[in-house]
Amino acid sequence: MRLRSSVLRWVLLAASLSLALPASAAPVDLPSIEHFAESYTSTNPHLQAMFRATLLDTTKLAQTAPDGTAYVITGDIPAEWLRDASAQVRPYLYFAREDPAVRQLLRGLIERMVRYIQIDPYANAFTLDYRVWEQKFELDSLSYPMTLAWSYWKTTGDTSVFNQDFAKALDAVLVTMEREQNHPRDSRYTHKELFDGTGRPVGYTGMIWTGFRPSDDACYYNFLIPSEMFAVVALGDMAEIERSVYHNVIKANEALALRAEVQRGIQTYGLVFVPKYGYMYAYEVDGLGHAILTDDANIPSLLSAPYLGYATPDDQYYLNTRRFLLSQDNPSFYQGRFARGIGSFHTPDNWVWPLALVMQGLTATTQAEKEDVLNELLASDPGDHLLHESFDVNDPARFTRQDFGWPNALFSEFILTQFEGRPLIPMGVTSDLEFRSE
Repeated sequence: MRLRSSVLRWVLLAASLSLALPASAAPVDLPSIEHFAESYTSTNPHLQAMFRATLLDTTKLAQTAPDGTAYVITGDIPAEWLRDASAQVRPYLYFAREDPAVRQLLRGLIERMVRYIQIDPYANAFTLDYRVWEQKFELDSLSYPMTLAWSYWKTTGDTSVFNQDFAKALDAVLVTMEREQNHPRDSRYTHKELFDGTGRPVGYTGMIWTGFRPSDDACYYNFLIPSEMFAVVALGDMAEIERSVYHNVIKANEALALRAEVQRGIQTYGLVFVPKYGYMYAYEVDGLGHAILTDDANIPSLLSAPYLGYATPDDQYYLNTRRFLLSQDNPSFYQGRFARGIGSFHTPDNWVWPLALVMQGLTATTQAEKEDVLNELLASDPGDHLLHESFDVNDPARFTRQDFGWPNALFSEFILTQFEGRPLIPMGVTSDLEFRSE
């Protein structure tokens, strides 16, 4: 499936969905978010300024399109990523039950993203006029809108997002995931950045093949364990939506069957034994005996497994993995004068990502670790009170991406949940999963 076919699909679906071609969009007005930010106080003036700025950041990047949907750009790149946009609005779920303007933003974003999925389920980013910006197949890009819609439903009780378009998107996600379970046999997807255009050889594992990581970098081995974990959560959400909202037991069972196959694949192929750490999760595997032991700052990551709802914080396999990830044995872990944490192969060595630091704080089980992470994040502020893509562990004034919305949203969620007593909003229910870590 090449970009040309995506353009043709866009033309046909634009007509069938009656999509206008918006020339411009209007800024969103969210008084409840603005009031909360202005009224937030802290004994730490730096934290107060930084929380206010980060909570409001999404309001500056979100727009209301002329067709009534919501469009949230990633920051200094004028396009909307399914992953980033889903994460950027996530803190606003705390305000959605009481504020109809916030609900309208979230509904509008979900509506737009299910249209994207119908246009091209292999694309990860789109423009305001529904054109494909990038056609990098990232499994997490299919999971994020599903979990956002589920979280919105559970937070507000509003089922209006589950319309006919959403049902079509559910079908497209499930069909695509099932097709990519056996990529060499069933898929025609190619991309110039992949090895030989199609990726390295893989064995059948029951997991879902993915071309790219959440960093937008090509996978080395194409079963990316963090994305598989997230798919397990998303498939559970999809099954509940099918069963409880659409009353489609057949589709619900189909999603649950795929979920079980992916889960078995993770536990069979994704766990490796490392003498120093015991059984832990690999980052990528190929089903042929090869594995990469590392992590990437972008989410889903191995570090984020409890945040995603895949594992409990005391899961032994997760704890073993976490010890490895936050050590010098992890090739993506860096330590310097101002910070120590996980970076990305997307950026230079010795540059850590605030996304990974915030995730470390969100998955920490001690207040001391949360405080340490908060201090490192405050120290990373170059003066604009915002978080950026990555920074030099020895000089936070050196950073990448002036405007990057995702870490700012995640930071505001970190403060709300770990310091202000707000409960974490779940992405899915995993109580019926069998984890082999007892």
